[in-house]
Amino acid sequence: MSPVRAAARHGVAARLVALSLVALALAACGKSEAPPPSDEPKVSGNTVEFPASVRTLPGIVGEAVKSGGERMLSLPGRLVWNEDRTVRVSTPFAGRVTEVLVQPGTNVKAGQALAMLTSTDFGVAQADARKAAADAAYAGKALARQRELYGAGVVAQKDLEQTQAEAARANADLQRTQAALRQYGAGAQGEGASNRFALRTPIDGLVVERNINNGMELRPDQPPTAPLFLVTDPTELWAQVDAAEADIALFKPGVTVQLVSAAYPGESFAGKVVKVADYVDPAARSIKVRLSVPNQDRRLKAEMFVTAKLQAASFQGIAVPSKAVFLAENHHFVFVRTAQNRFERKQIKLGVSLPGMAEAVDGLKDGDVVVTDGNLYLQDILRDATAVNAARAGEASSASAKQ
Repeated sequence: MSPVRAAARHGVAARLVALSLVALALAACGKSEAPPPSDEPKVSGNTVEFPASVRTLPGIVGEAVKSGGERMLSLPGRLVWNEDRTVRVSTPFAGRVTEVLVQPGTNVKAGQALAMLTSTDFGVAQADARKAAADAAYAGKALARQRELYGAGVVAQKDLEQTQAEAARANADLQRTQAALRQYGAGAQGEGASNRFALRTPIDGLVVERNINNGMELRPDQPPTAPLFLVTDPTELWAQVDAAEADIALFKPGVTVQLVSAAYPGESFAGKVVKVADYVDPAARSIKVRLSVPNQDRRLKAEMFVTAKLQAASFQGIAVPSKAVFLAENHHFVFVRTAQNRFERKQIKLGVSLPGMAEAVDGLKDGDVVVTDGNLYLQDILRDATAVNAARAGEASSASAKQ
């Protein structure tokens, strides 16, 4: 074979090979690929199931339910001194402070002197008491003489009666002046003349305020803006709580309320209701409730802010989040997660309703996981599948009728 013919044959063969490759490529391009797996959920009865290929279900959130539920009230309040165990010491006489005997934080006993004053008014009161004592003693002796004379027939009965009246008036004046001194705590300051007067505490307690200084001029008709001394028993405080009108029935005298404070995280302190105000605050529409709070260790302080917590309602059924429950066909339903990708719609019967929570008395058990977010999406899938199945059933029935 000539070299020219050989070269031509070789070129034809090469073209045939190329054409074959092109044909194979075209055939490969024309071949249909295998369909991808479907992510569409399957519906069977009241169950919606997503394929195992769906790893996550965005927008669908479940929450486990449990038995029992309660509604807790959280009300603002503050601690104040127990006014039944608190005194604000002032002066009954005008005078000048000569000595301050106690400081804030001092424990005092009833009758203990807190400060000393020099007071002309107190000196006058002492003089009045001494004069009344002298007059009573003289009147008593005069009455004794008149009785002797009357017994001897020397004086008339009217003279005796007049002397008796004078003695009675003298004794009454003595009792008045002595009672005034005792009221001012001056009975133990001696019988002699003295202008020194002691301000005393009438109760045992703790001095928590002192608003008095040496040399201060005091006048009872112009009292200071604050008490001279504030003495209280800090082992029991009051808590003032603002309760809403709708919750006032819960605060009956003797009911125990738990108090929490930011000063002691994780701890609570018991308070007992002792008084409910007889009026409603017209601006805040709240009612003041007073609690008695034991404070033996004195950890709680007056003017602390506290939060009062009280159980308002409770139930024993299954506590279901309110957002997990939806209404369909005049019934209440929830979706329960029975497997990773399987959700079953269940009808429930509701009992007590609380804010953010409802009681399921039938249809659920402790530990069931209900869908709180995405339940309406699952309901739409179930409803659409039910509509499609109903349409198909209708078409099949019509085809059978035509045949």
